[in-house]
Amino acid sequence: MGMNETPSANRLHIGFFGRRNAGKSSLLNAVTGQNLAIVSEIKGTTTDPVSKAMELLPFGPVVMTDTAGMDEEGDLGAMRKEKTLGVLHKTDLAILVIDGKCPPDSNEFEMLERPLLTQFYKKRIPYLIAVNKSENLNPDEKNRINKLLQNEKSILFLSTKSGENIQKLKETLASLVSSKEVEKKIISDKLEKNDIVVLVVPIDSSAPKGRLILPQQQVIRDCLEGGAIPVVAKDTELRAALSSLSVKPKLIITDSQAFSRVAKDTPDDIYLTSFSILFSRYKGNFNQQIEGAKAIKTLKENDFVLISEGCTHHRQCGDIGSVKLPRWLNEHTKKNLSFEFTSGGDFPKELTKYALIVHCGGCTLNGREMKYRLECAKEQNVPMTNYGMAIAYLKGIFERSLEFFLKDPQEGL
Repeated sequence: MGMNETPSANRLHIGFFGRRNAGKSSLLNAVTGQNLAIVSEIKGTTTDPVSKAMELLPFGPVVMTDTAGMDEEGDLGAMRKEKTLGVLHKTDLAILVIDGKCPPDSNEFEMLERPLLTQFYKKRIPYLIAVNKSENLNPDEKNRINKLLQNEKSILFLSTKSGENIQKLKETLASLVSSKEVEKKIISDKLEKNDIVVLVVPIDSSAPKGRLILPQQQVIRDCLEGGAIPVVAKDTELRAALSSLSVKPKLIITDSQAFSRVAKDTPDDIYLTSFSILFSRYKGNFNQQIEGAKAIKTLKENDFVLISEGCTHHRQCGDIGSVKLPRWLNEHTKKNLSFEFTSGGDFPKELTKYALIVHCGGCTLNGREMKYRLECAKEQNVPMTNYGMAIAYLKGIFERSLEFFLKDPQEGL
């Protein structure tokens, strides 16, 4: 990703679903005006989900995902379908593509398309049914398809061959996007113009060379967009930074690993939190993760704890997820806990073996995928929190780290 590109996690994710040869890849190409997906008359050309980040009017930055056909057969087909269903966890808008020239009969529709629509409903994914290859359909044929679809409201007959209704498809999808989600802020909605915010960024062996990590970049940008004044300092220079300011900062935001030192150097009349906690509020269920952190006190000998990260990176000596958090949890609870680790797109479906899940801030995951993981934990009655909240709890500054948000009774936890 280039320096000025929108992170994938902040893009609208649009997924194309349906049977083999329904025209999913052709439609993706038509919507984008580019040959992003391979198109062939041979069934099963798309074998795995293929995603492409791009700019698409009227949406702006999006991720378009083409998927394998849901009518794939055999053991390999079952694996491909499983991957396709996995795409739903991060899909903000879904397009169900139906072959207008060879539509499924009612039994076939109930076997495949209906379960997909049920998933859209269950996951509250806005969707549209695109009847492709409809350039030569007569009114009777369209009526039969409408009857098959039980007069679903979001149906659009179109043609990637003639270009019919491609623009209308984009306009209709745009109308389905929730402005509330698009306008969601990381922290600027809690700040006033000219508020000073000090961002504490440790520069140690785990810090990437020559750049700030993604959540730090995003918080700085969000502060600037909100009219606040971000000031950046290392943890070792925080006292000097504070003494040099003629106006008291409204808030100090720190990397969670430096919580203890930063808490000692931050006056009691200045609010304190962490980047990870900001992302808990931005992408997840804030209240659920607060309660998850409190569950640390209930951990028992030999309990299993899952530590999960949304990104994949080379783990170094002293890694926060695989080294520091396990050590701090064992020291705080005085128990021998068993730890398991996941990263990237891996997140277990079965969670009941775990007494606690500690997740990273999820800066590389879009909001829908982060909420899916939280919902999985909630449905299975497994407490789940995130790195920042867990570390604040372990370091004895839990309430202080949340005070900036909980002071407002309208926060809507």
